[in-house]
Amino acid sequence: MSRPDLLARLAAAQADRAQAALLRRLRTVDAVDGTDIVVAGRRLTGFASNDYLGLAGHPELVEALATAARRWGVGAGAAHLLGGHREEHAALEEALARWTGRARALLFSTGYMANLGVLQAVLARGDLCVQDKLNHACLIDGAHLAGAVLRRYPHADVAAAQRQLDTAPAAPALVASDGVFSMDGDVAPLPALADLCRTHGASLMIDDAHGLGVLGPEGAGSLAEAGLDEAAAPILMATLGKALGVAGAFVAGPAALIEGLVQFARPHVYTTAMPPALAAATRVAVRLAREESWRRQHLAALIAQFRLGAAQRGLALAASRTPIQPVLVGASDAALAAAQALEAAGFFVPAIRPPTVPAGSGRLRVTLSAAHRQSDVERLLDALARVLR
Repeated sequence: MSRPDLLARLAAAQADRAQAALLRRLRTVDAVDGTDIVVAGRRLTGFASNDYLGLAGHPELVEALATAARRWGVGAGAAHLLGGHREEHAALEEALARWTGRARALLFSTGYMANLGVLQAVLARGDLCVQDKLNHACLIDGAHLAGAVLRRYPHADVAAAQRQLDTAPAAPALVASDGVFSMDGDVAPLPALADLCRTHGASLMIDDAHGLGVLGPEGAGSLAEAGLDEAAAPILMATLGKALGVAGAFVAGPAALIEGLVQFARPHVYTTAMPPALAAATRVAVRLAREESWRRQHLAALIAQFRLGAAQRGLALAASRTPIQPVLVGASDAALAAAQALEAAGFFVPAIRPPTVPAGSGRLRVTLSAAHRQSDVERLLDALARVLR
């Protein structure tokens, strides 16, 4: 009997996805001008970017990157432990630790790698990992990689999280949650999760990829907004490619955590360090995010404008107070058709469909940026009302 052909099986799965109107496809962006992008020769107003503070094209970031590149070159040339860790990396780690109120910080090349590294390093086979069902995929994958017993609770249900912890009361346990959920835009019940971990002897890990820069004093994130310090939430991960407009990620927490990750987090140990020039640009982004509070104020005003305008037009939104504003559609084919109609009207708002979101919850994931104008938001609202009427 011959073995099944792996590529044929993959092609069949792709065909099934296409049949269900769930096929993903890459789009090449030809040019970027603020919030506008050019795709296939057409200029579109983009509402899909995670550049929440409008820093990705900031001239100070561009200049910092160019200046550092002239000194350090384009790449780090080695992993952190093998000579790739330069003074720009060290300075950025110190700045991130100060900003988030943590003792130490450690850089990773991507958020996905950071979460895999943390979970693989802190969890052992048979340990208990309790996670929100809407957590980002990398948190789920990290628990599987570690060999931990993964228990998931209904979204934001702290009582259910407690029941999952109680299934193995003697096991070392980690509770992991997004701070801001990437597809719904809502904020996790962080104080309640911290109390749960404190009373049950578990550690709390928060992925604040979509909260850093947006929430809390000086944009220090969802944990800062909730008043949770390092003792209450010892493991903080956040990315640098969203509100900070650059790329990469970091983990912040007690010195014991960071030293342990240097030893045991394989994605950190075995990956070339991010370019020093990128670290230099990121440090400028951190300063701007902290000092220029007007960006968060303008963003908050746009969020309020969008939600009020959607309510006035009868548009169904998820309950979100962050820049992630999902317009709920339902069927996958309807969400795809709505995205195509918006593109024809001059807007780039891709449809989000299963398996990224649960079946029957297809949506248009509108993301707002401090670079948007009130007139941009108003035009989008009018187009959404026409398309979804």
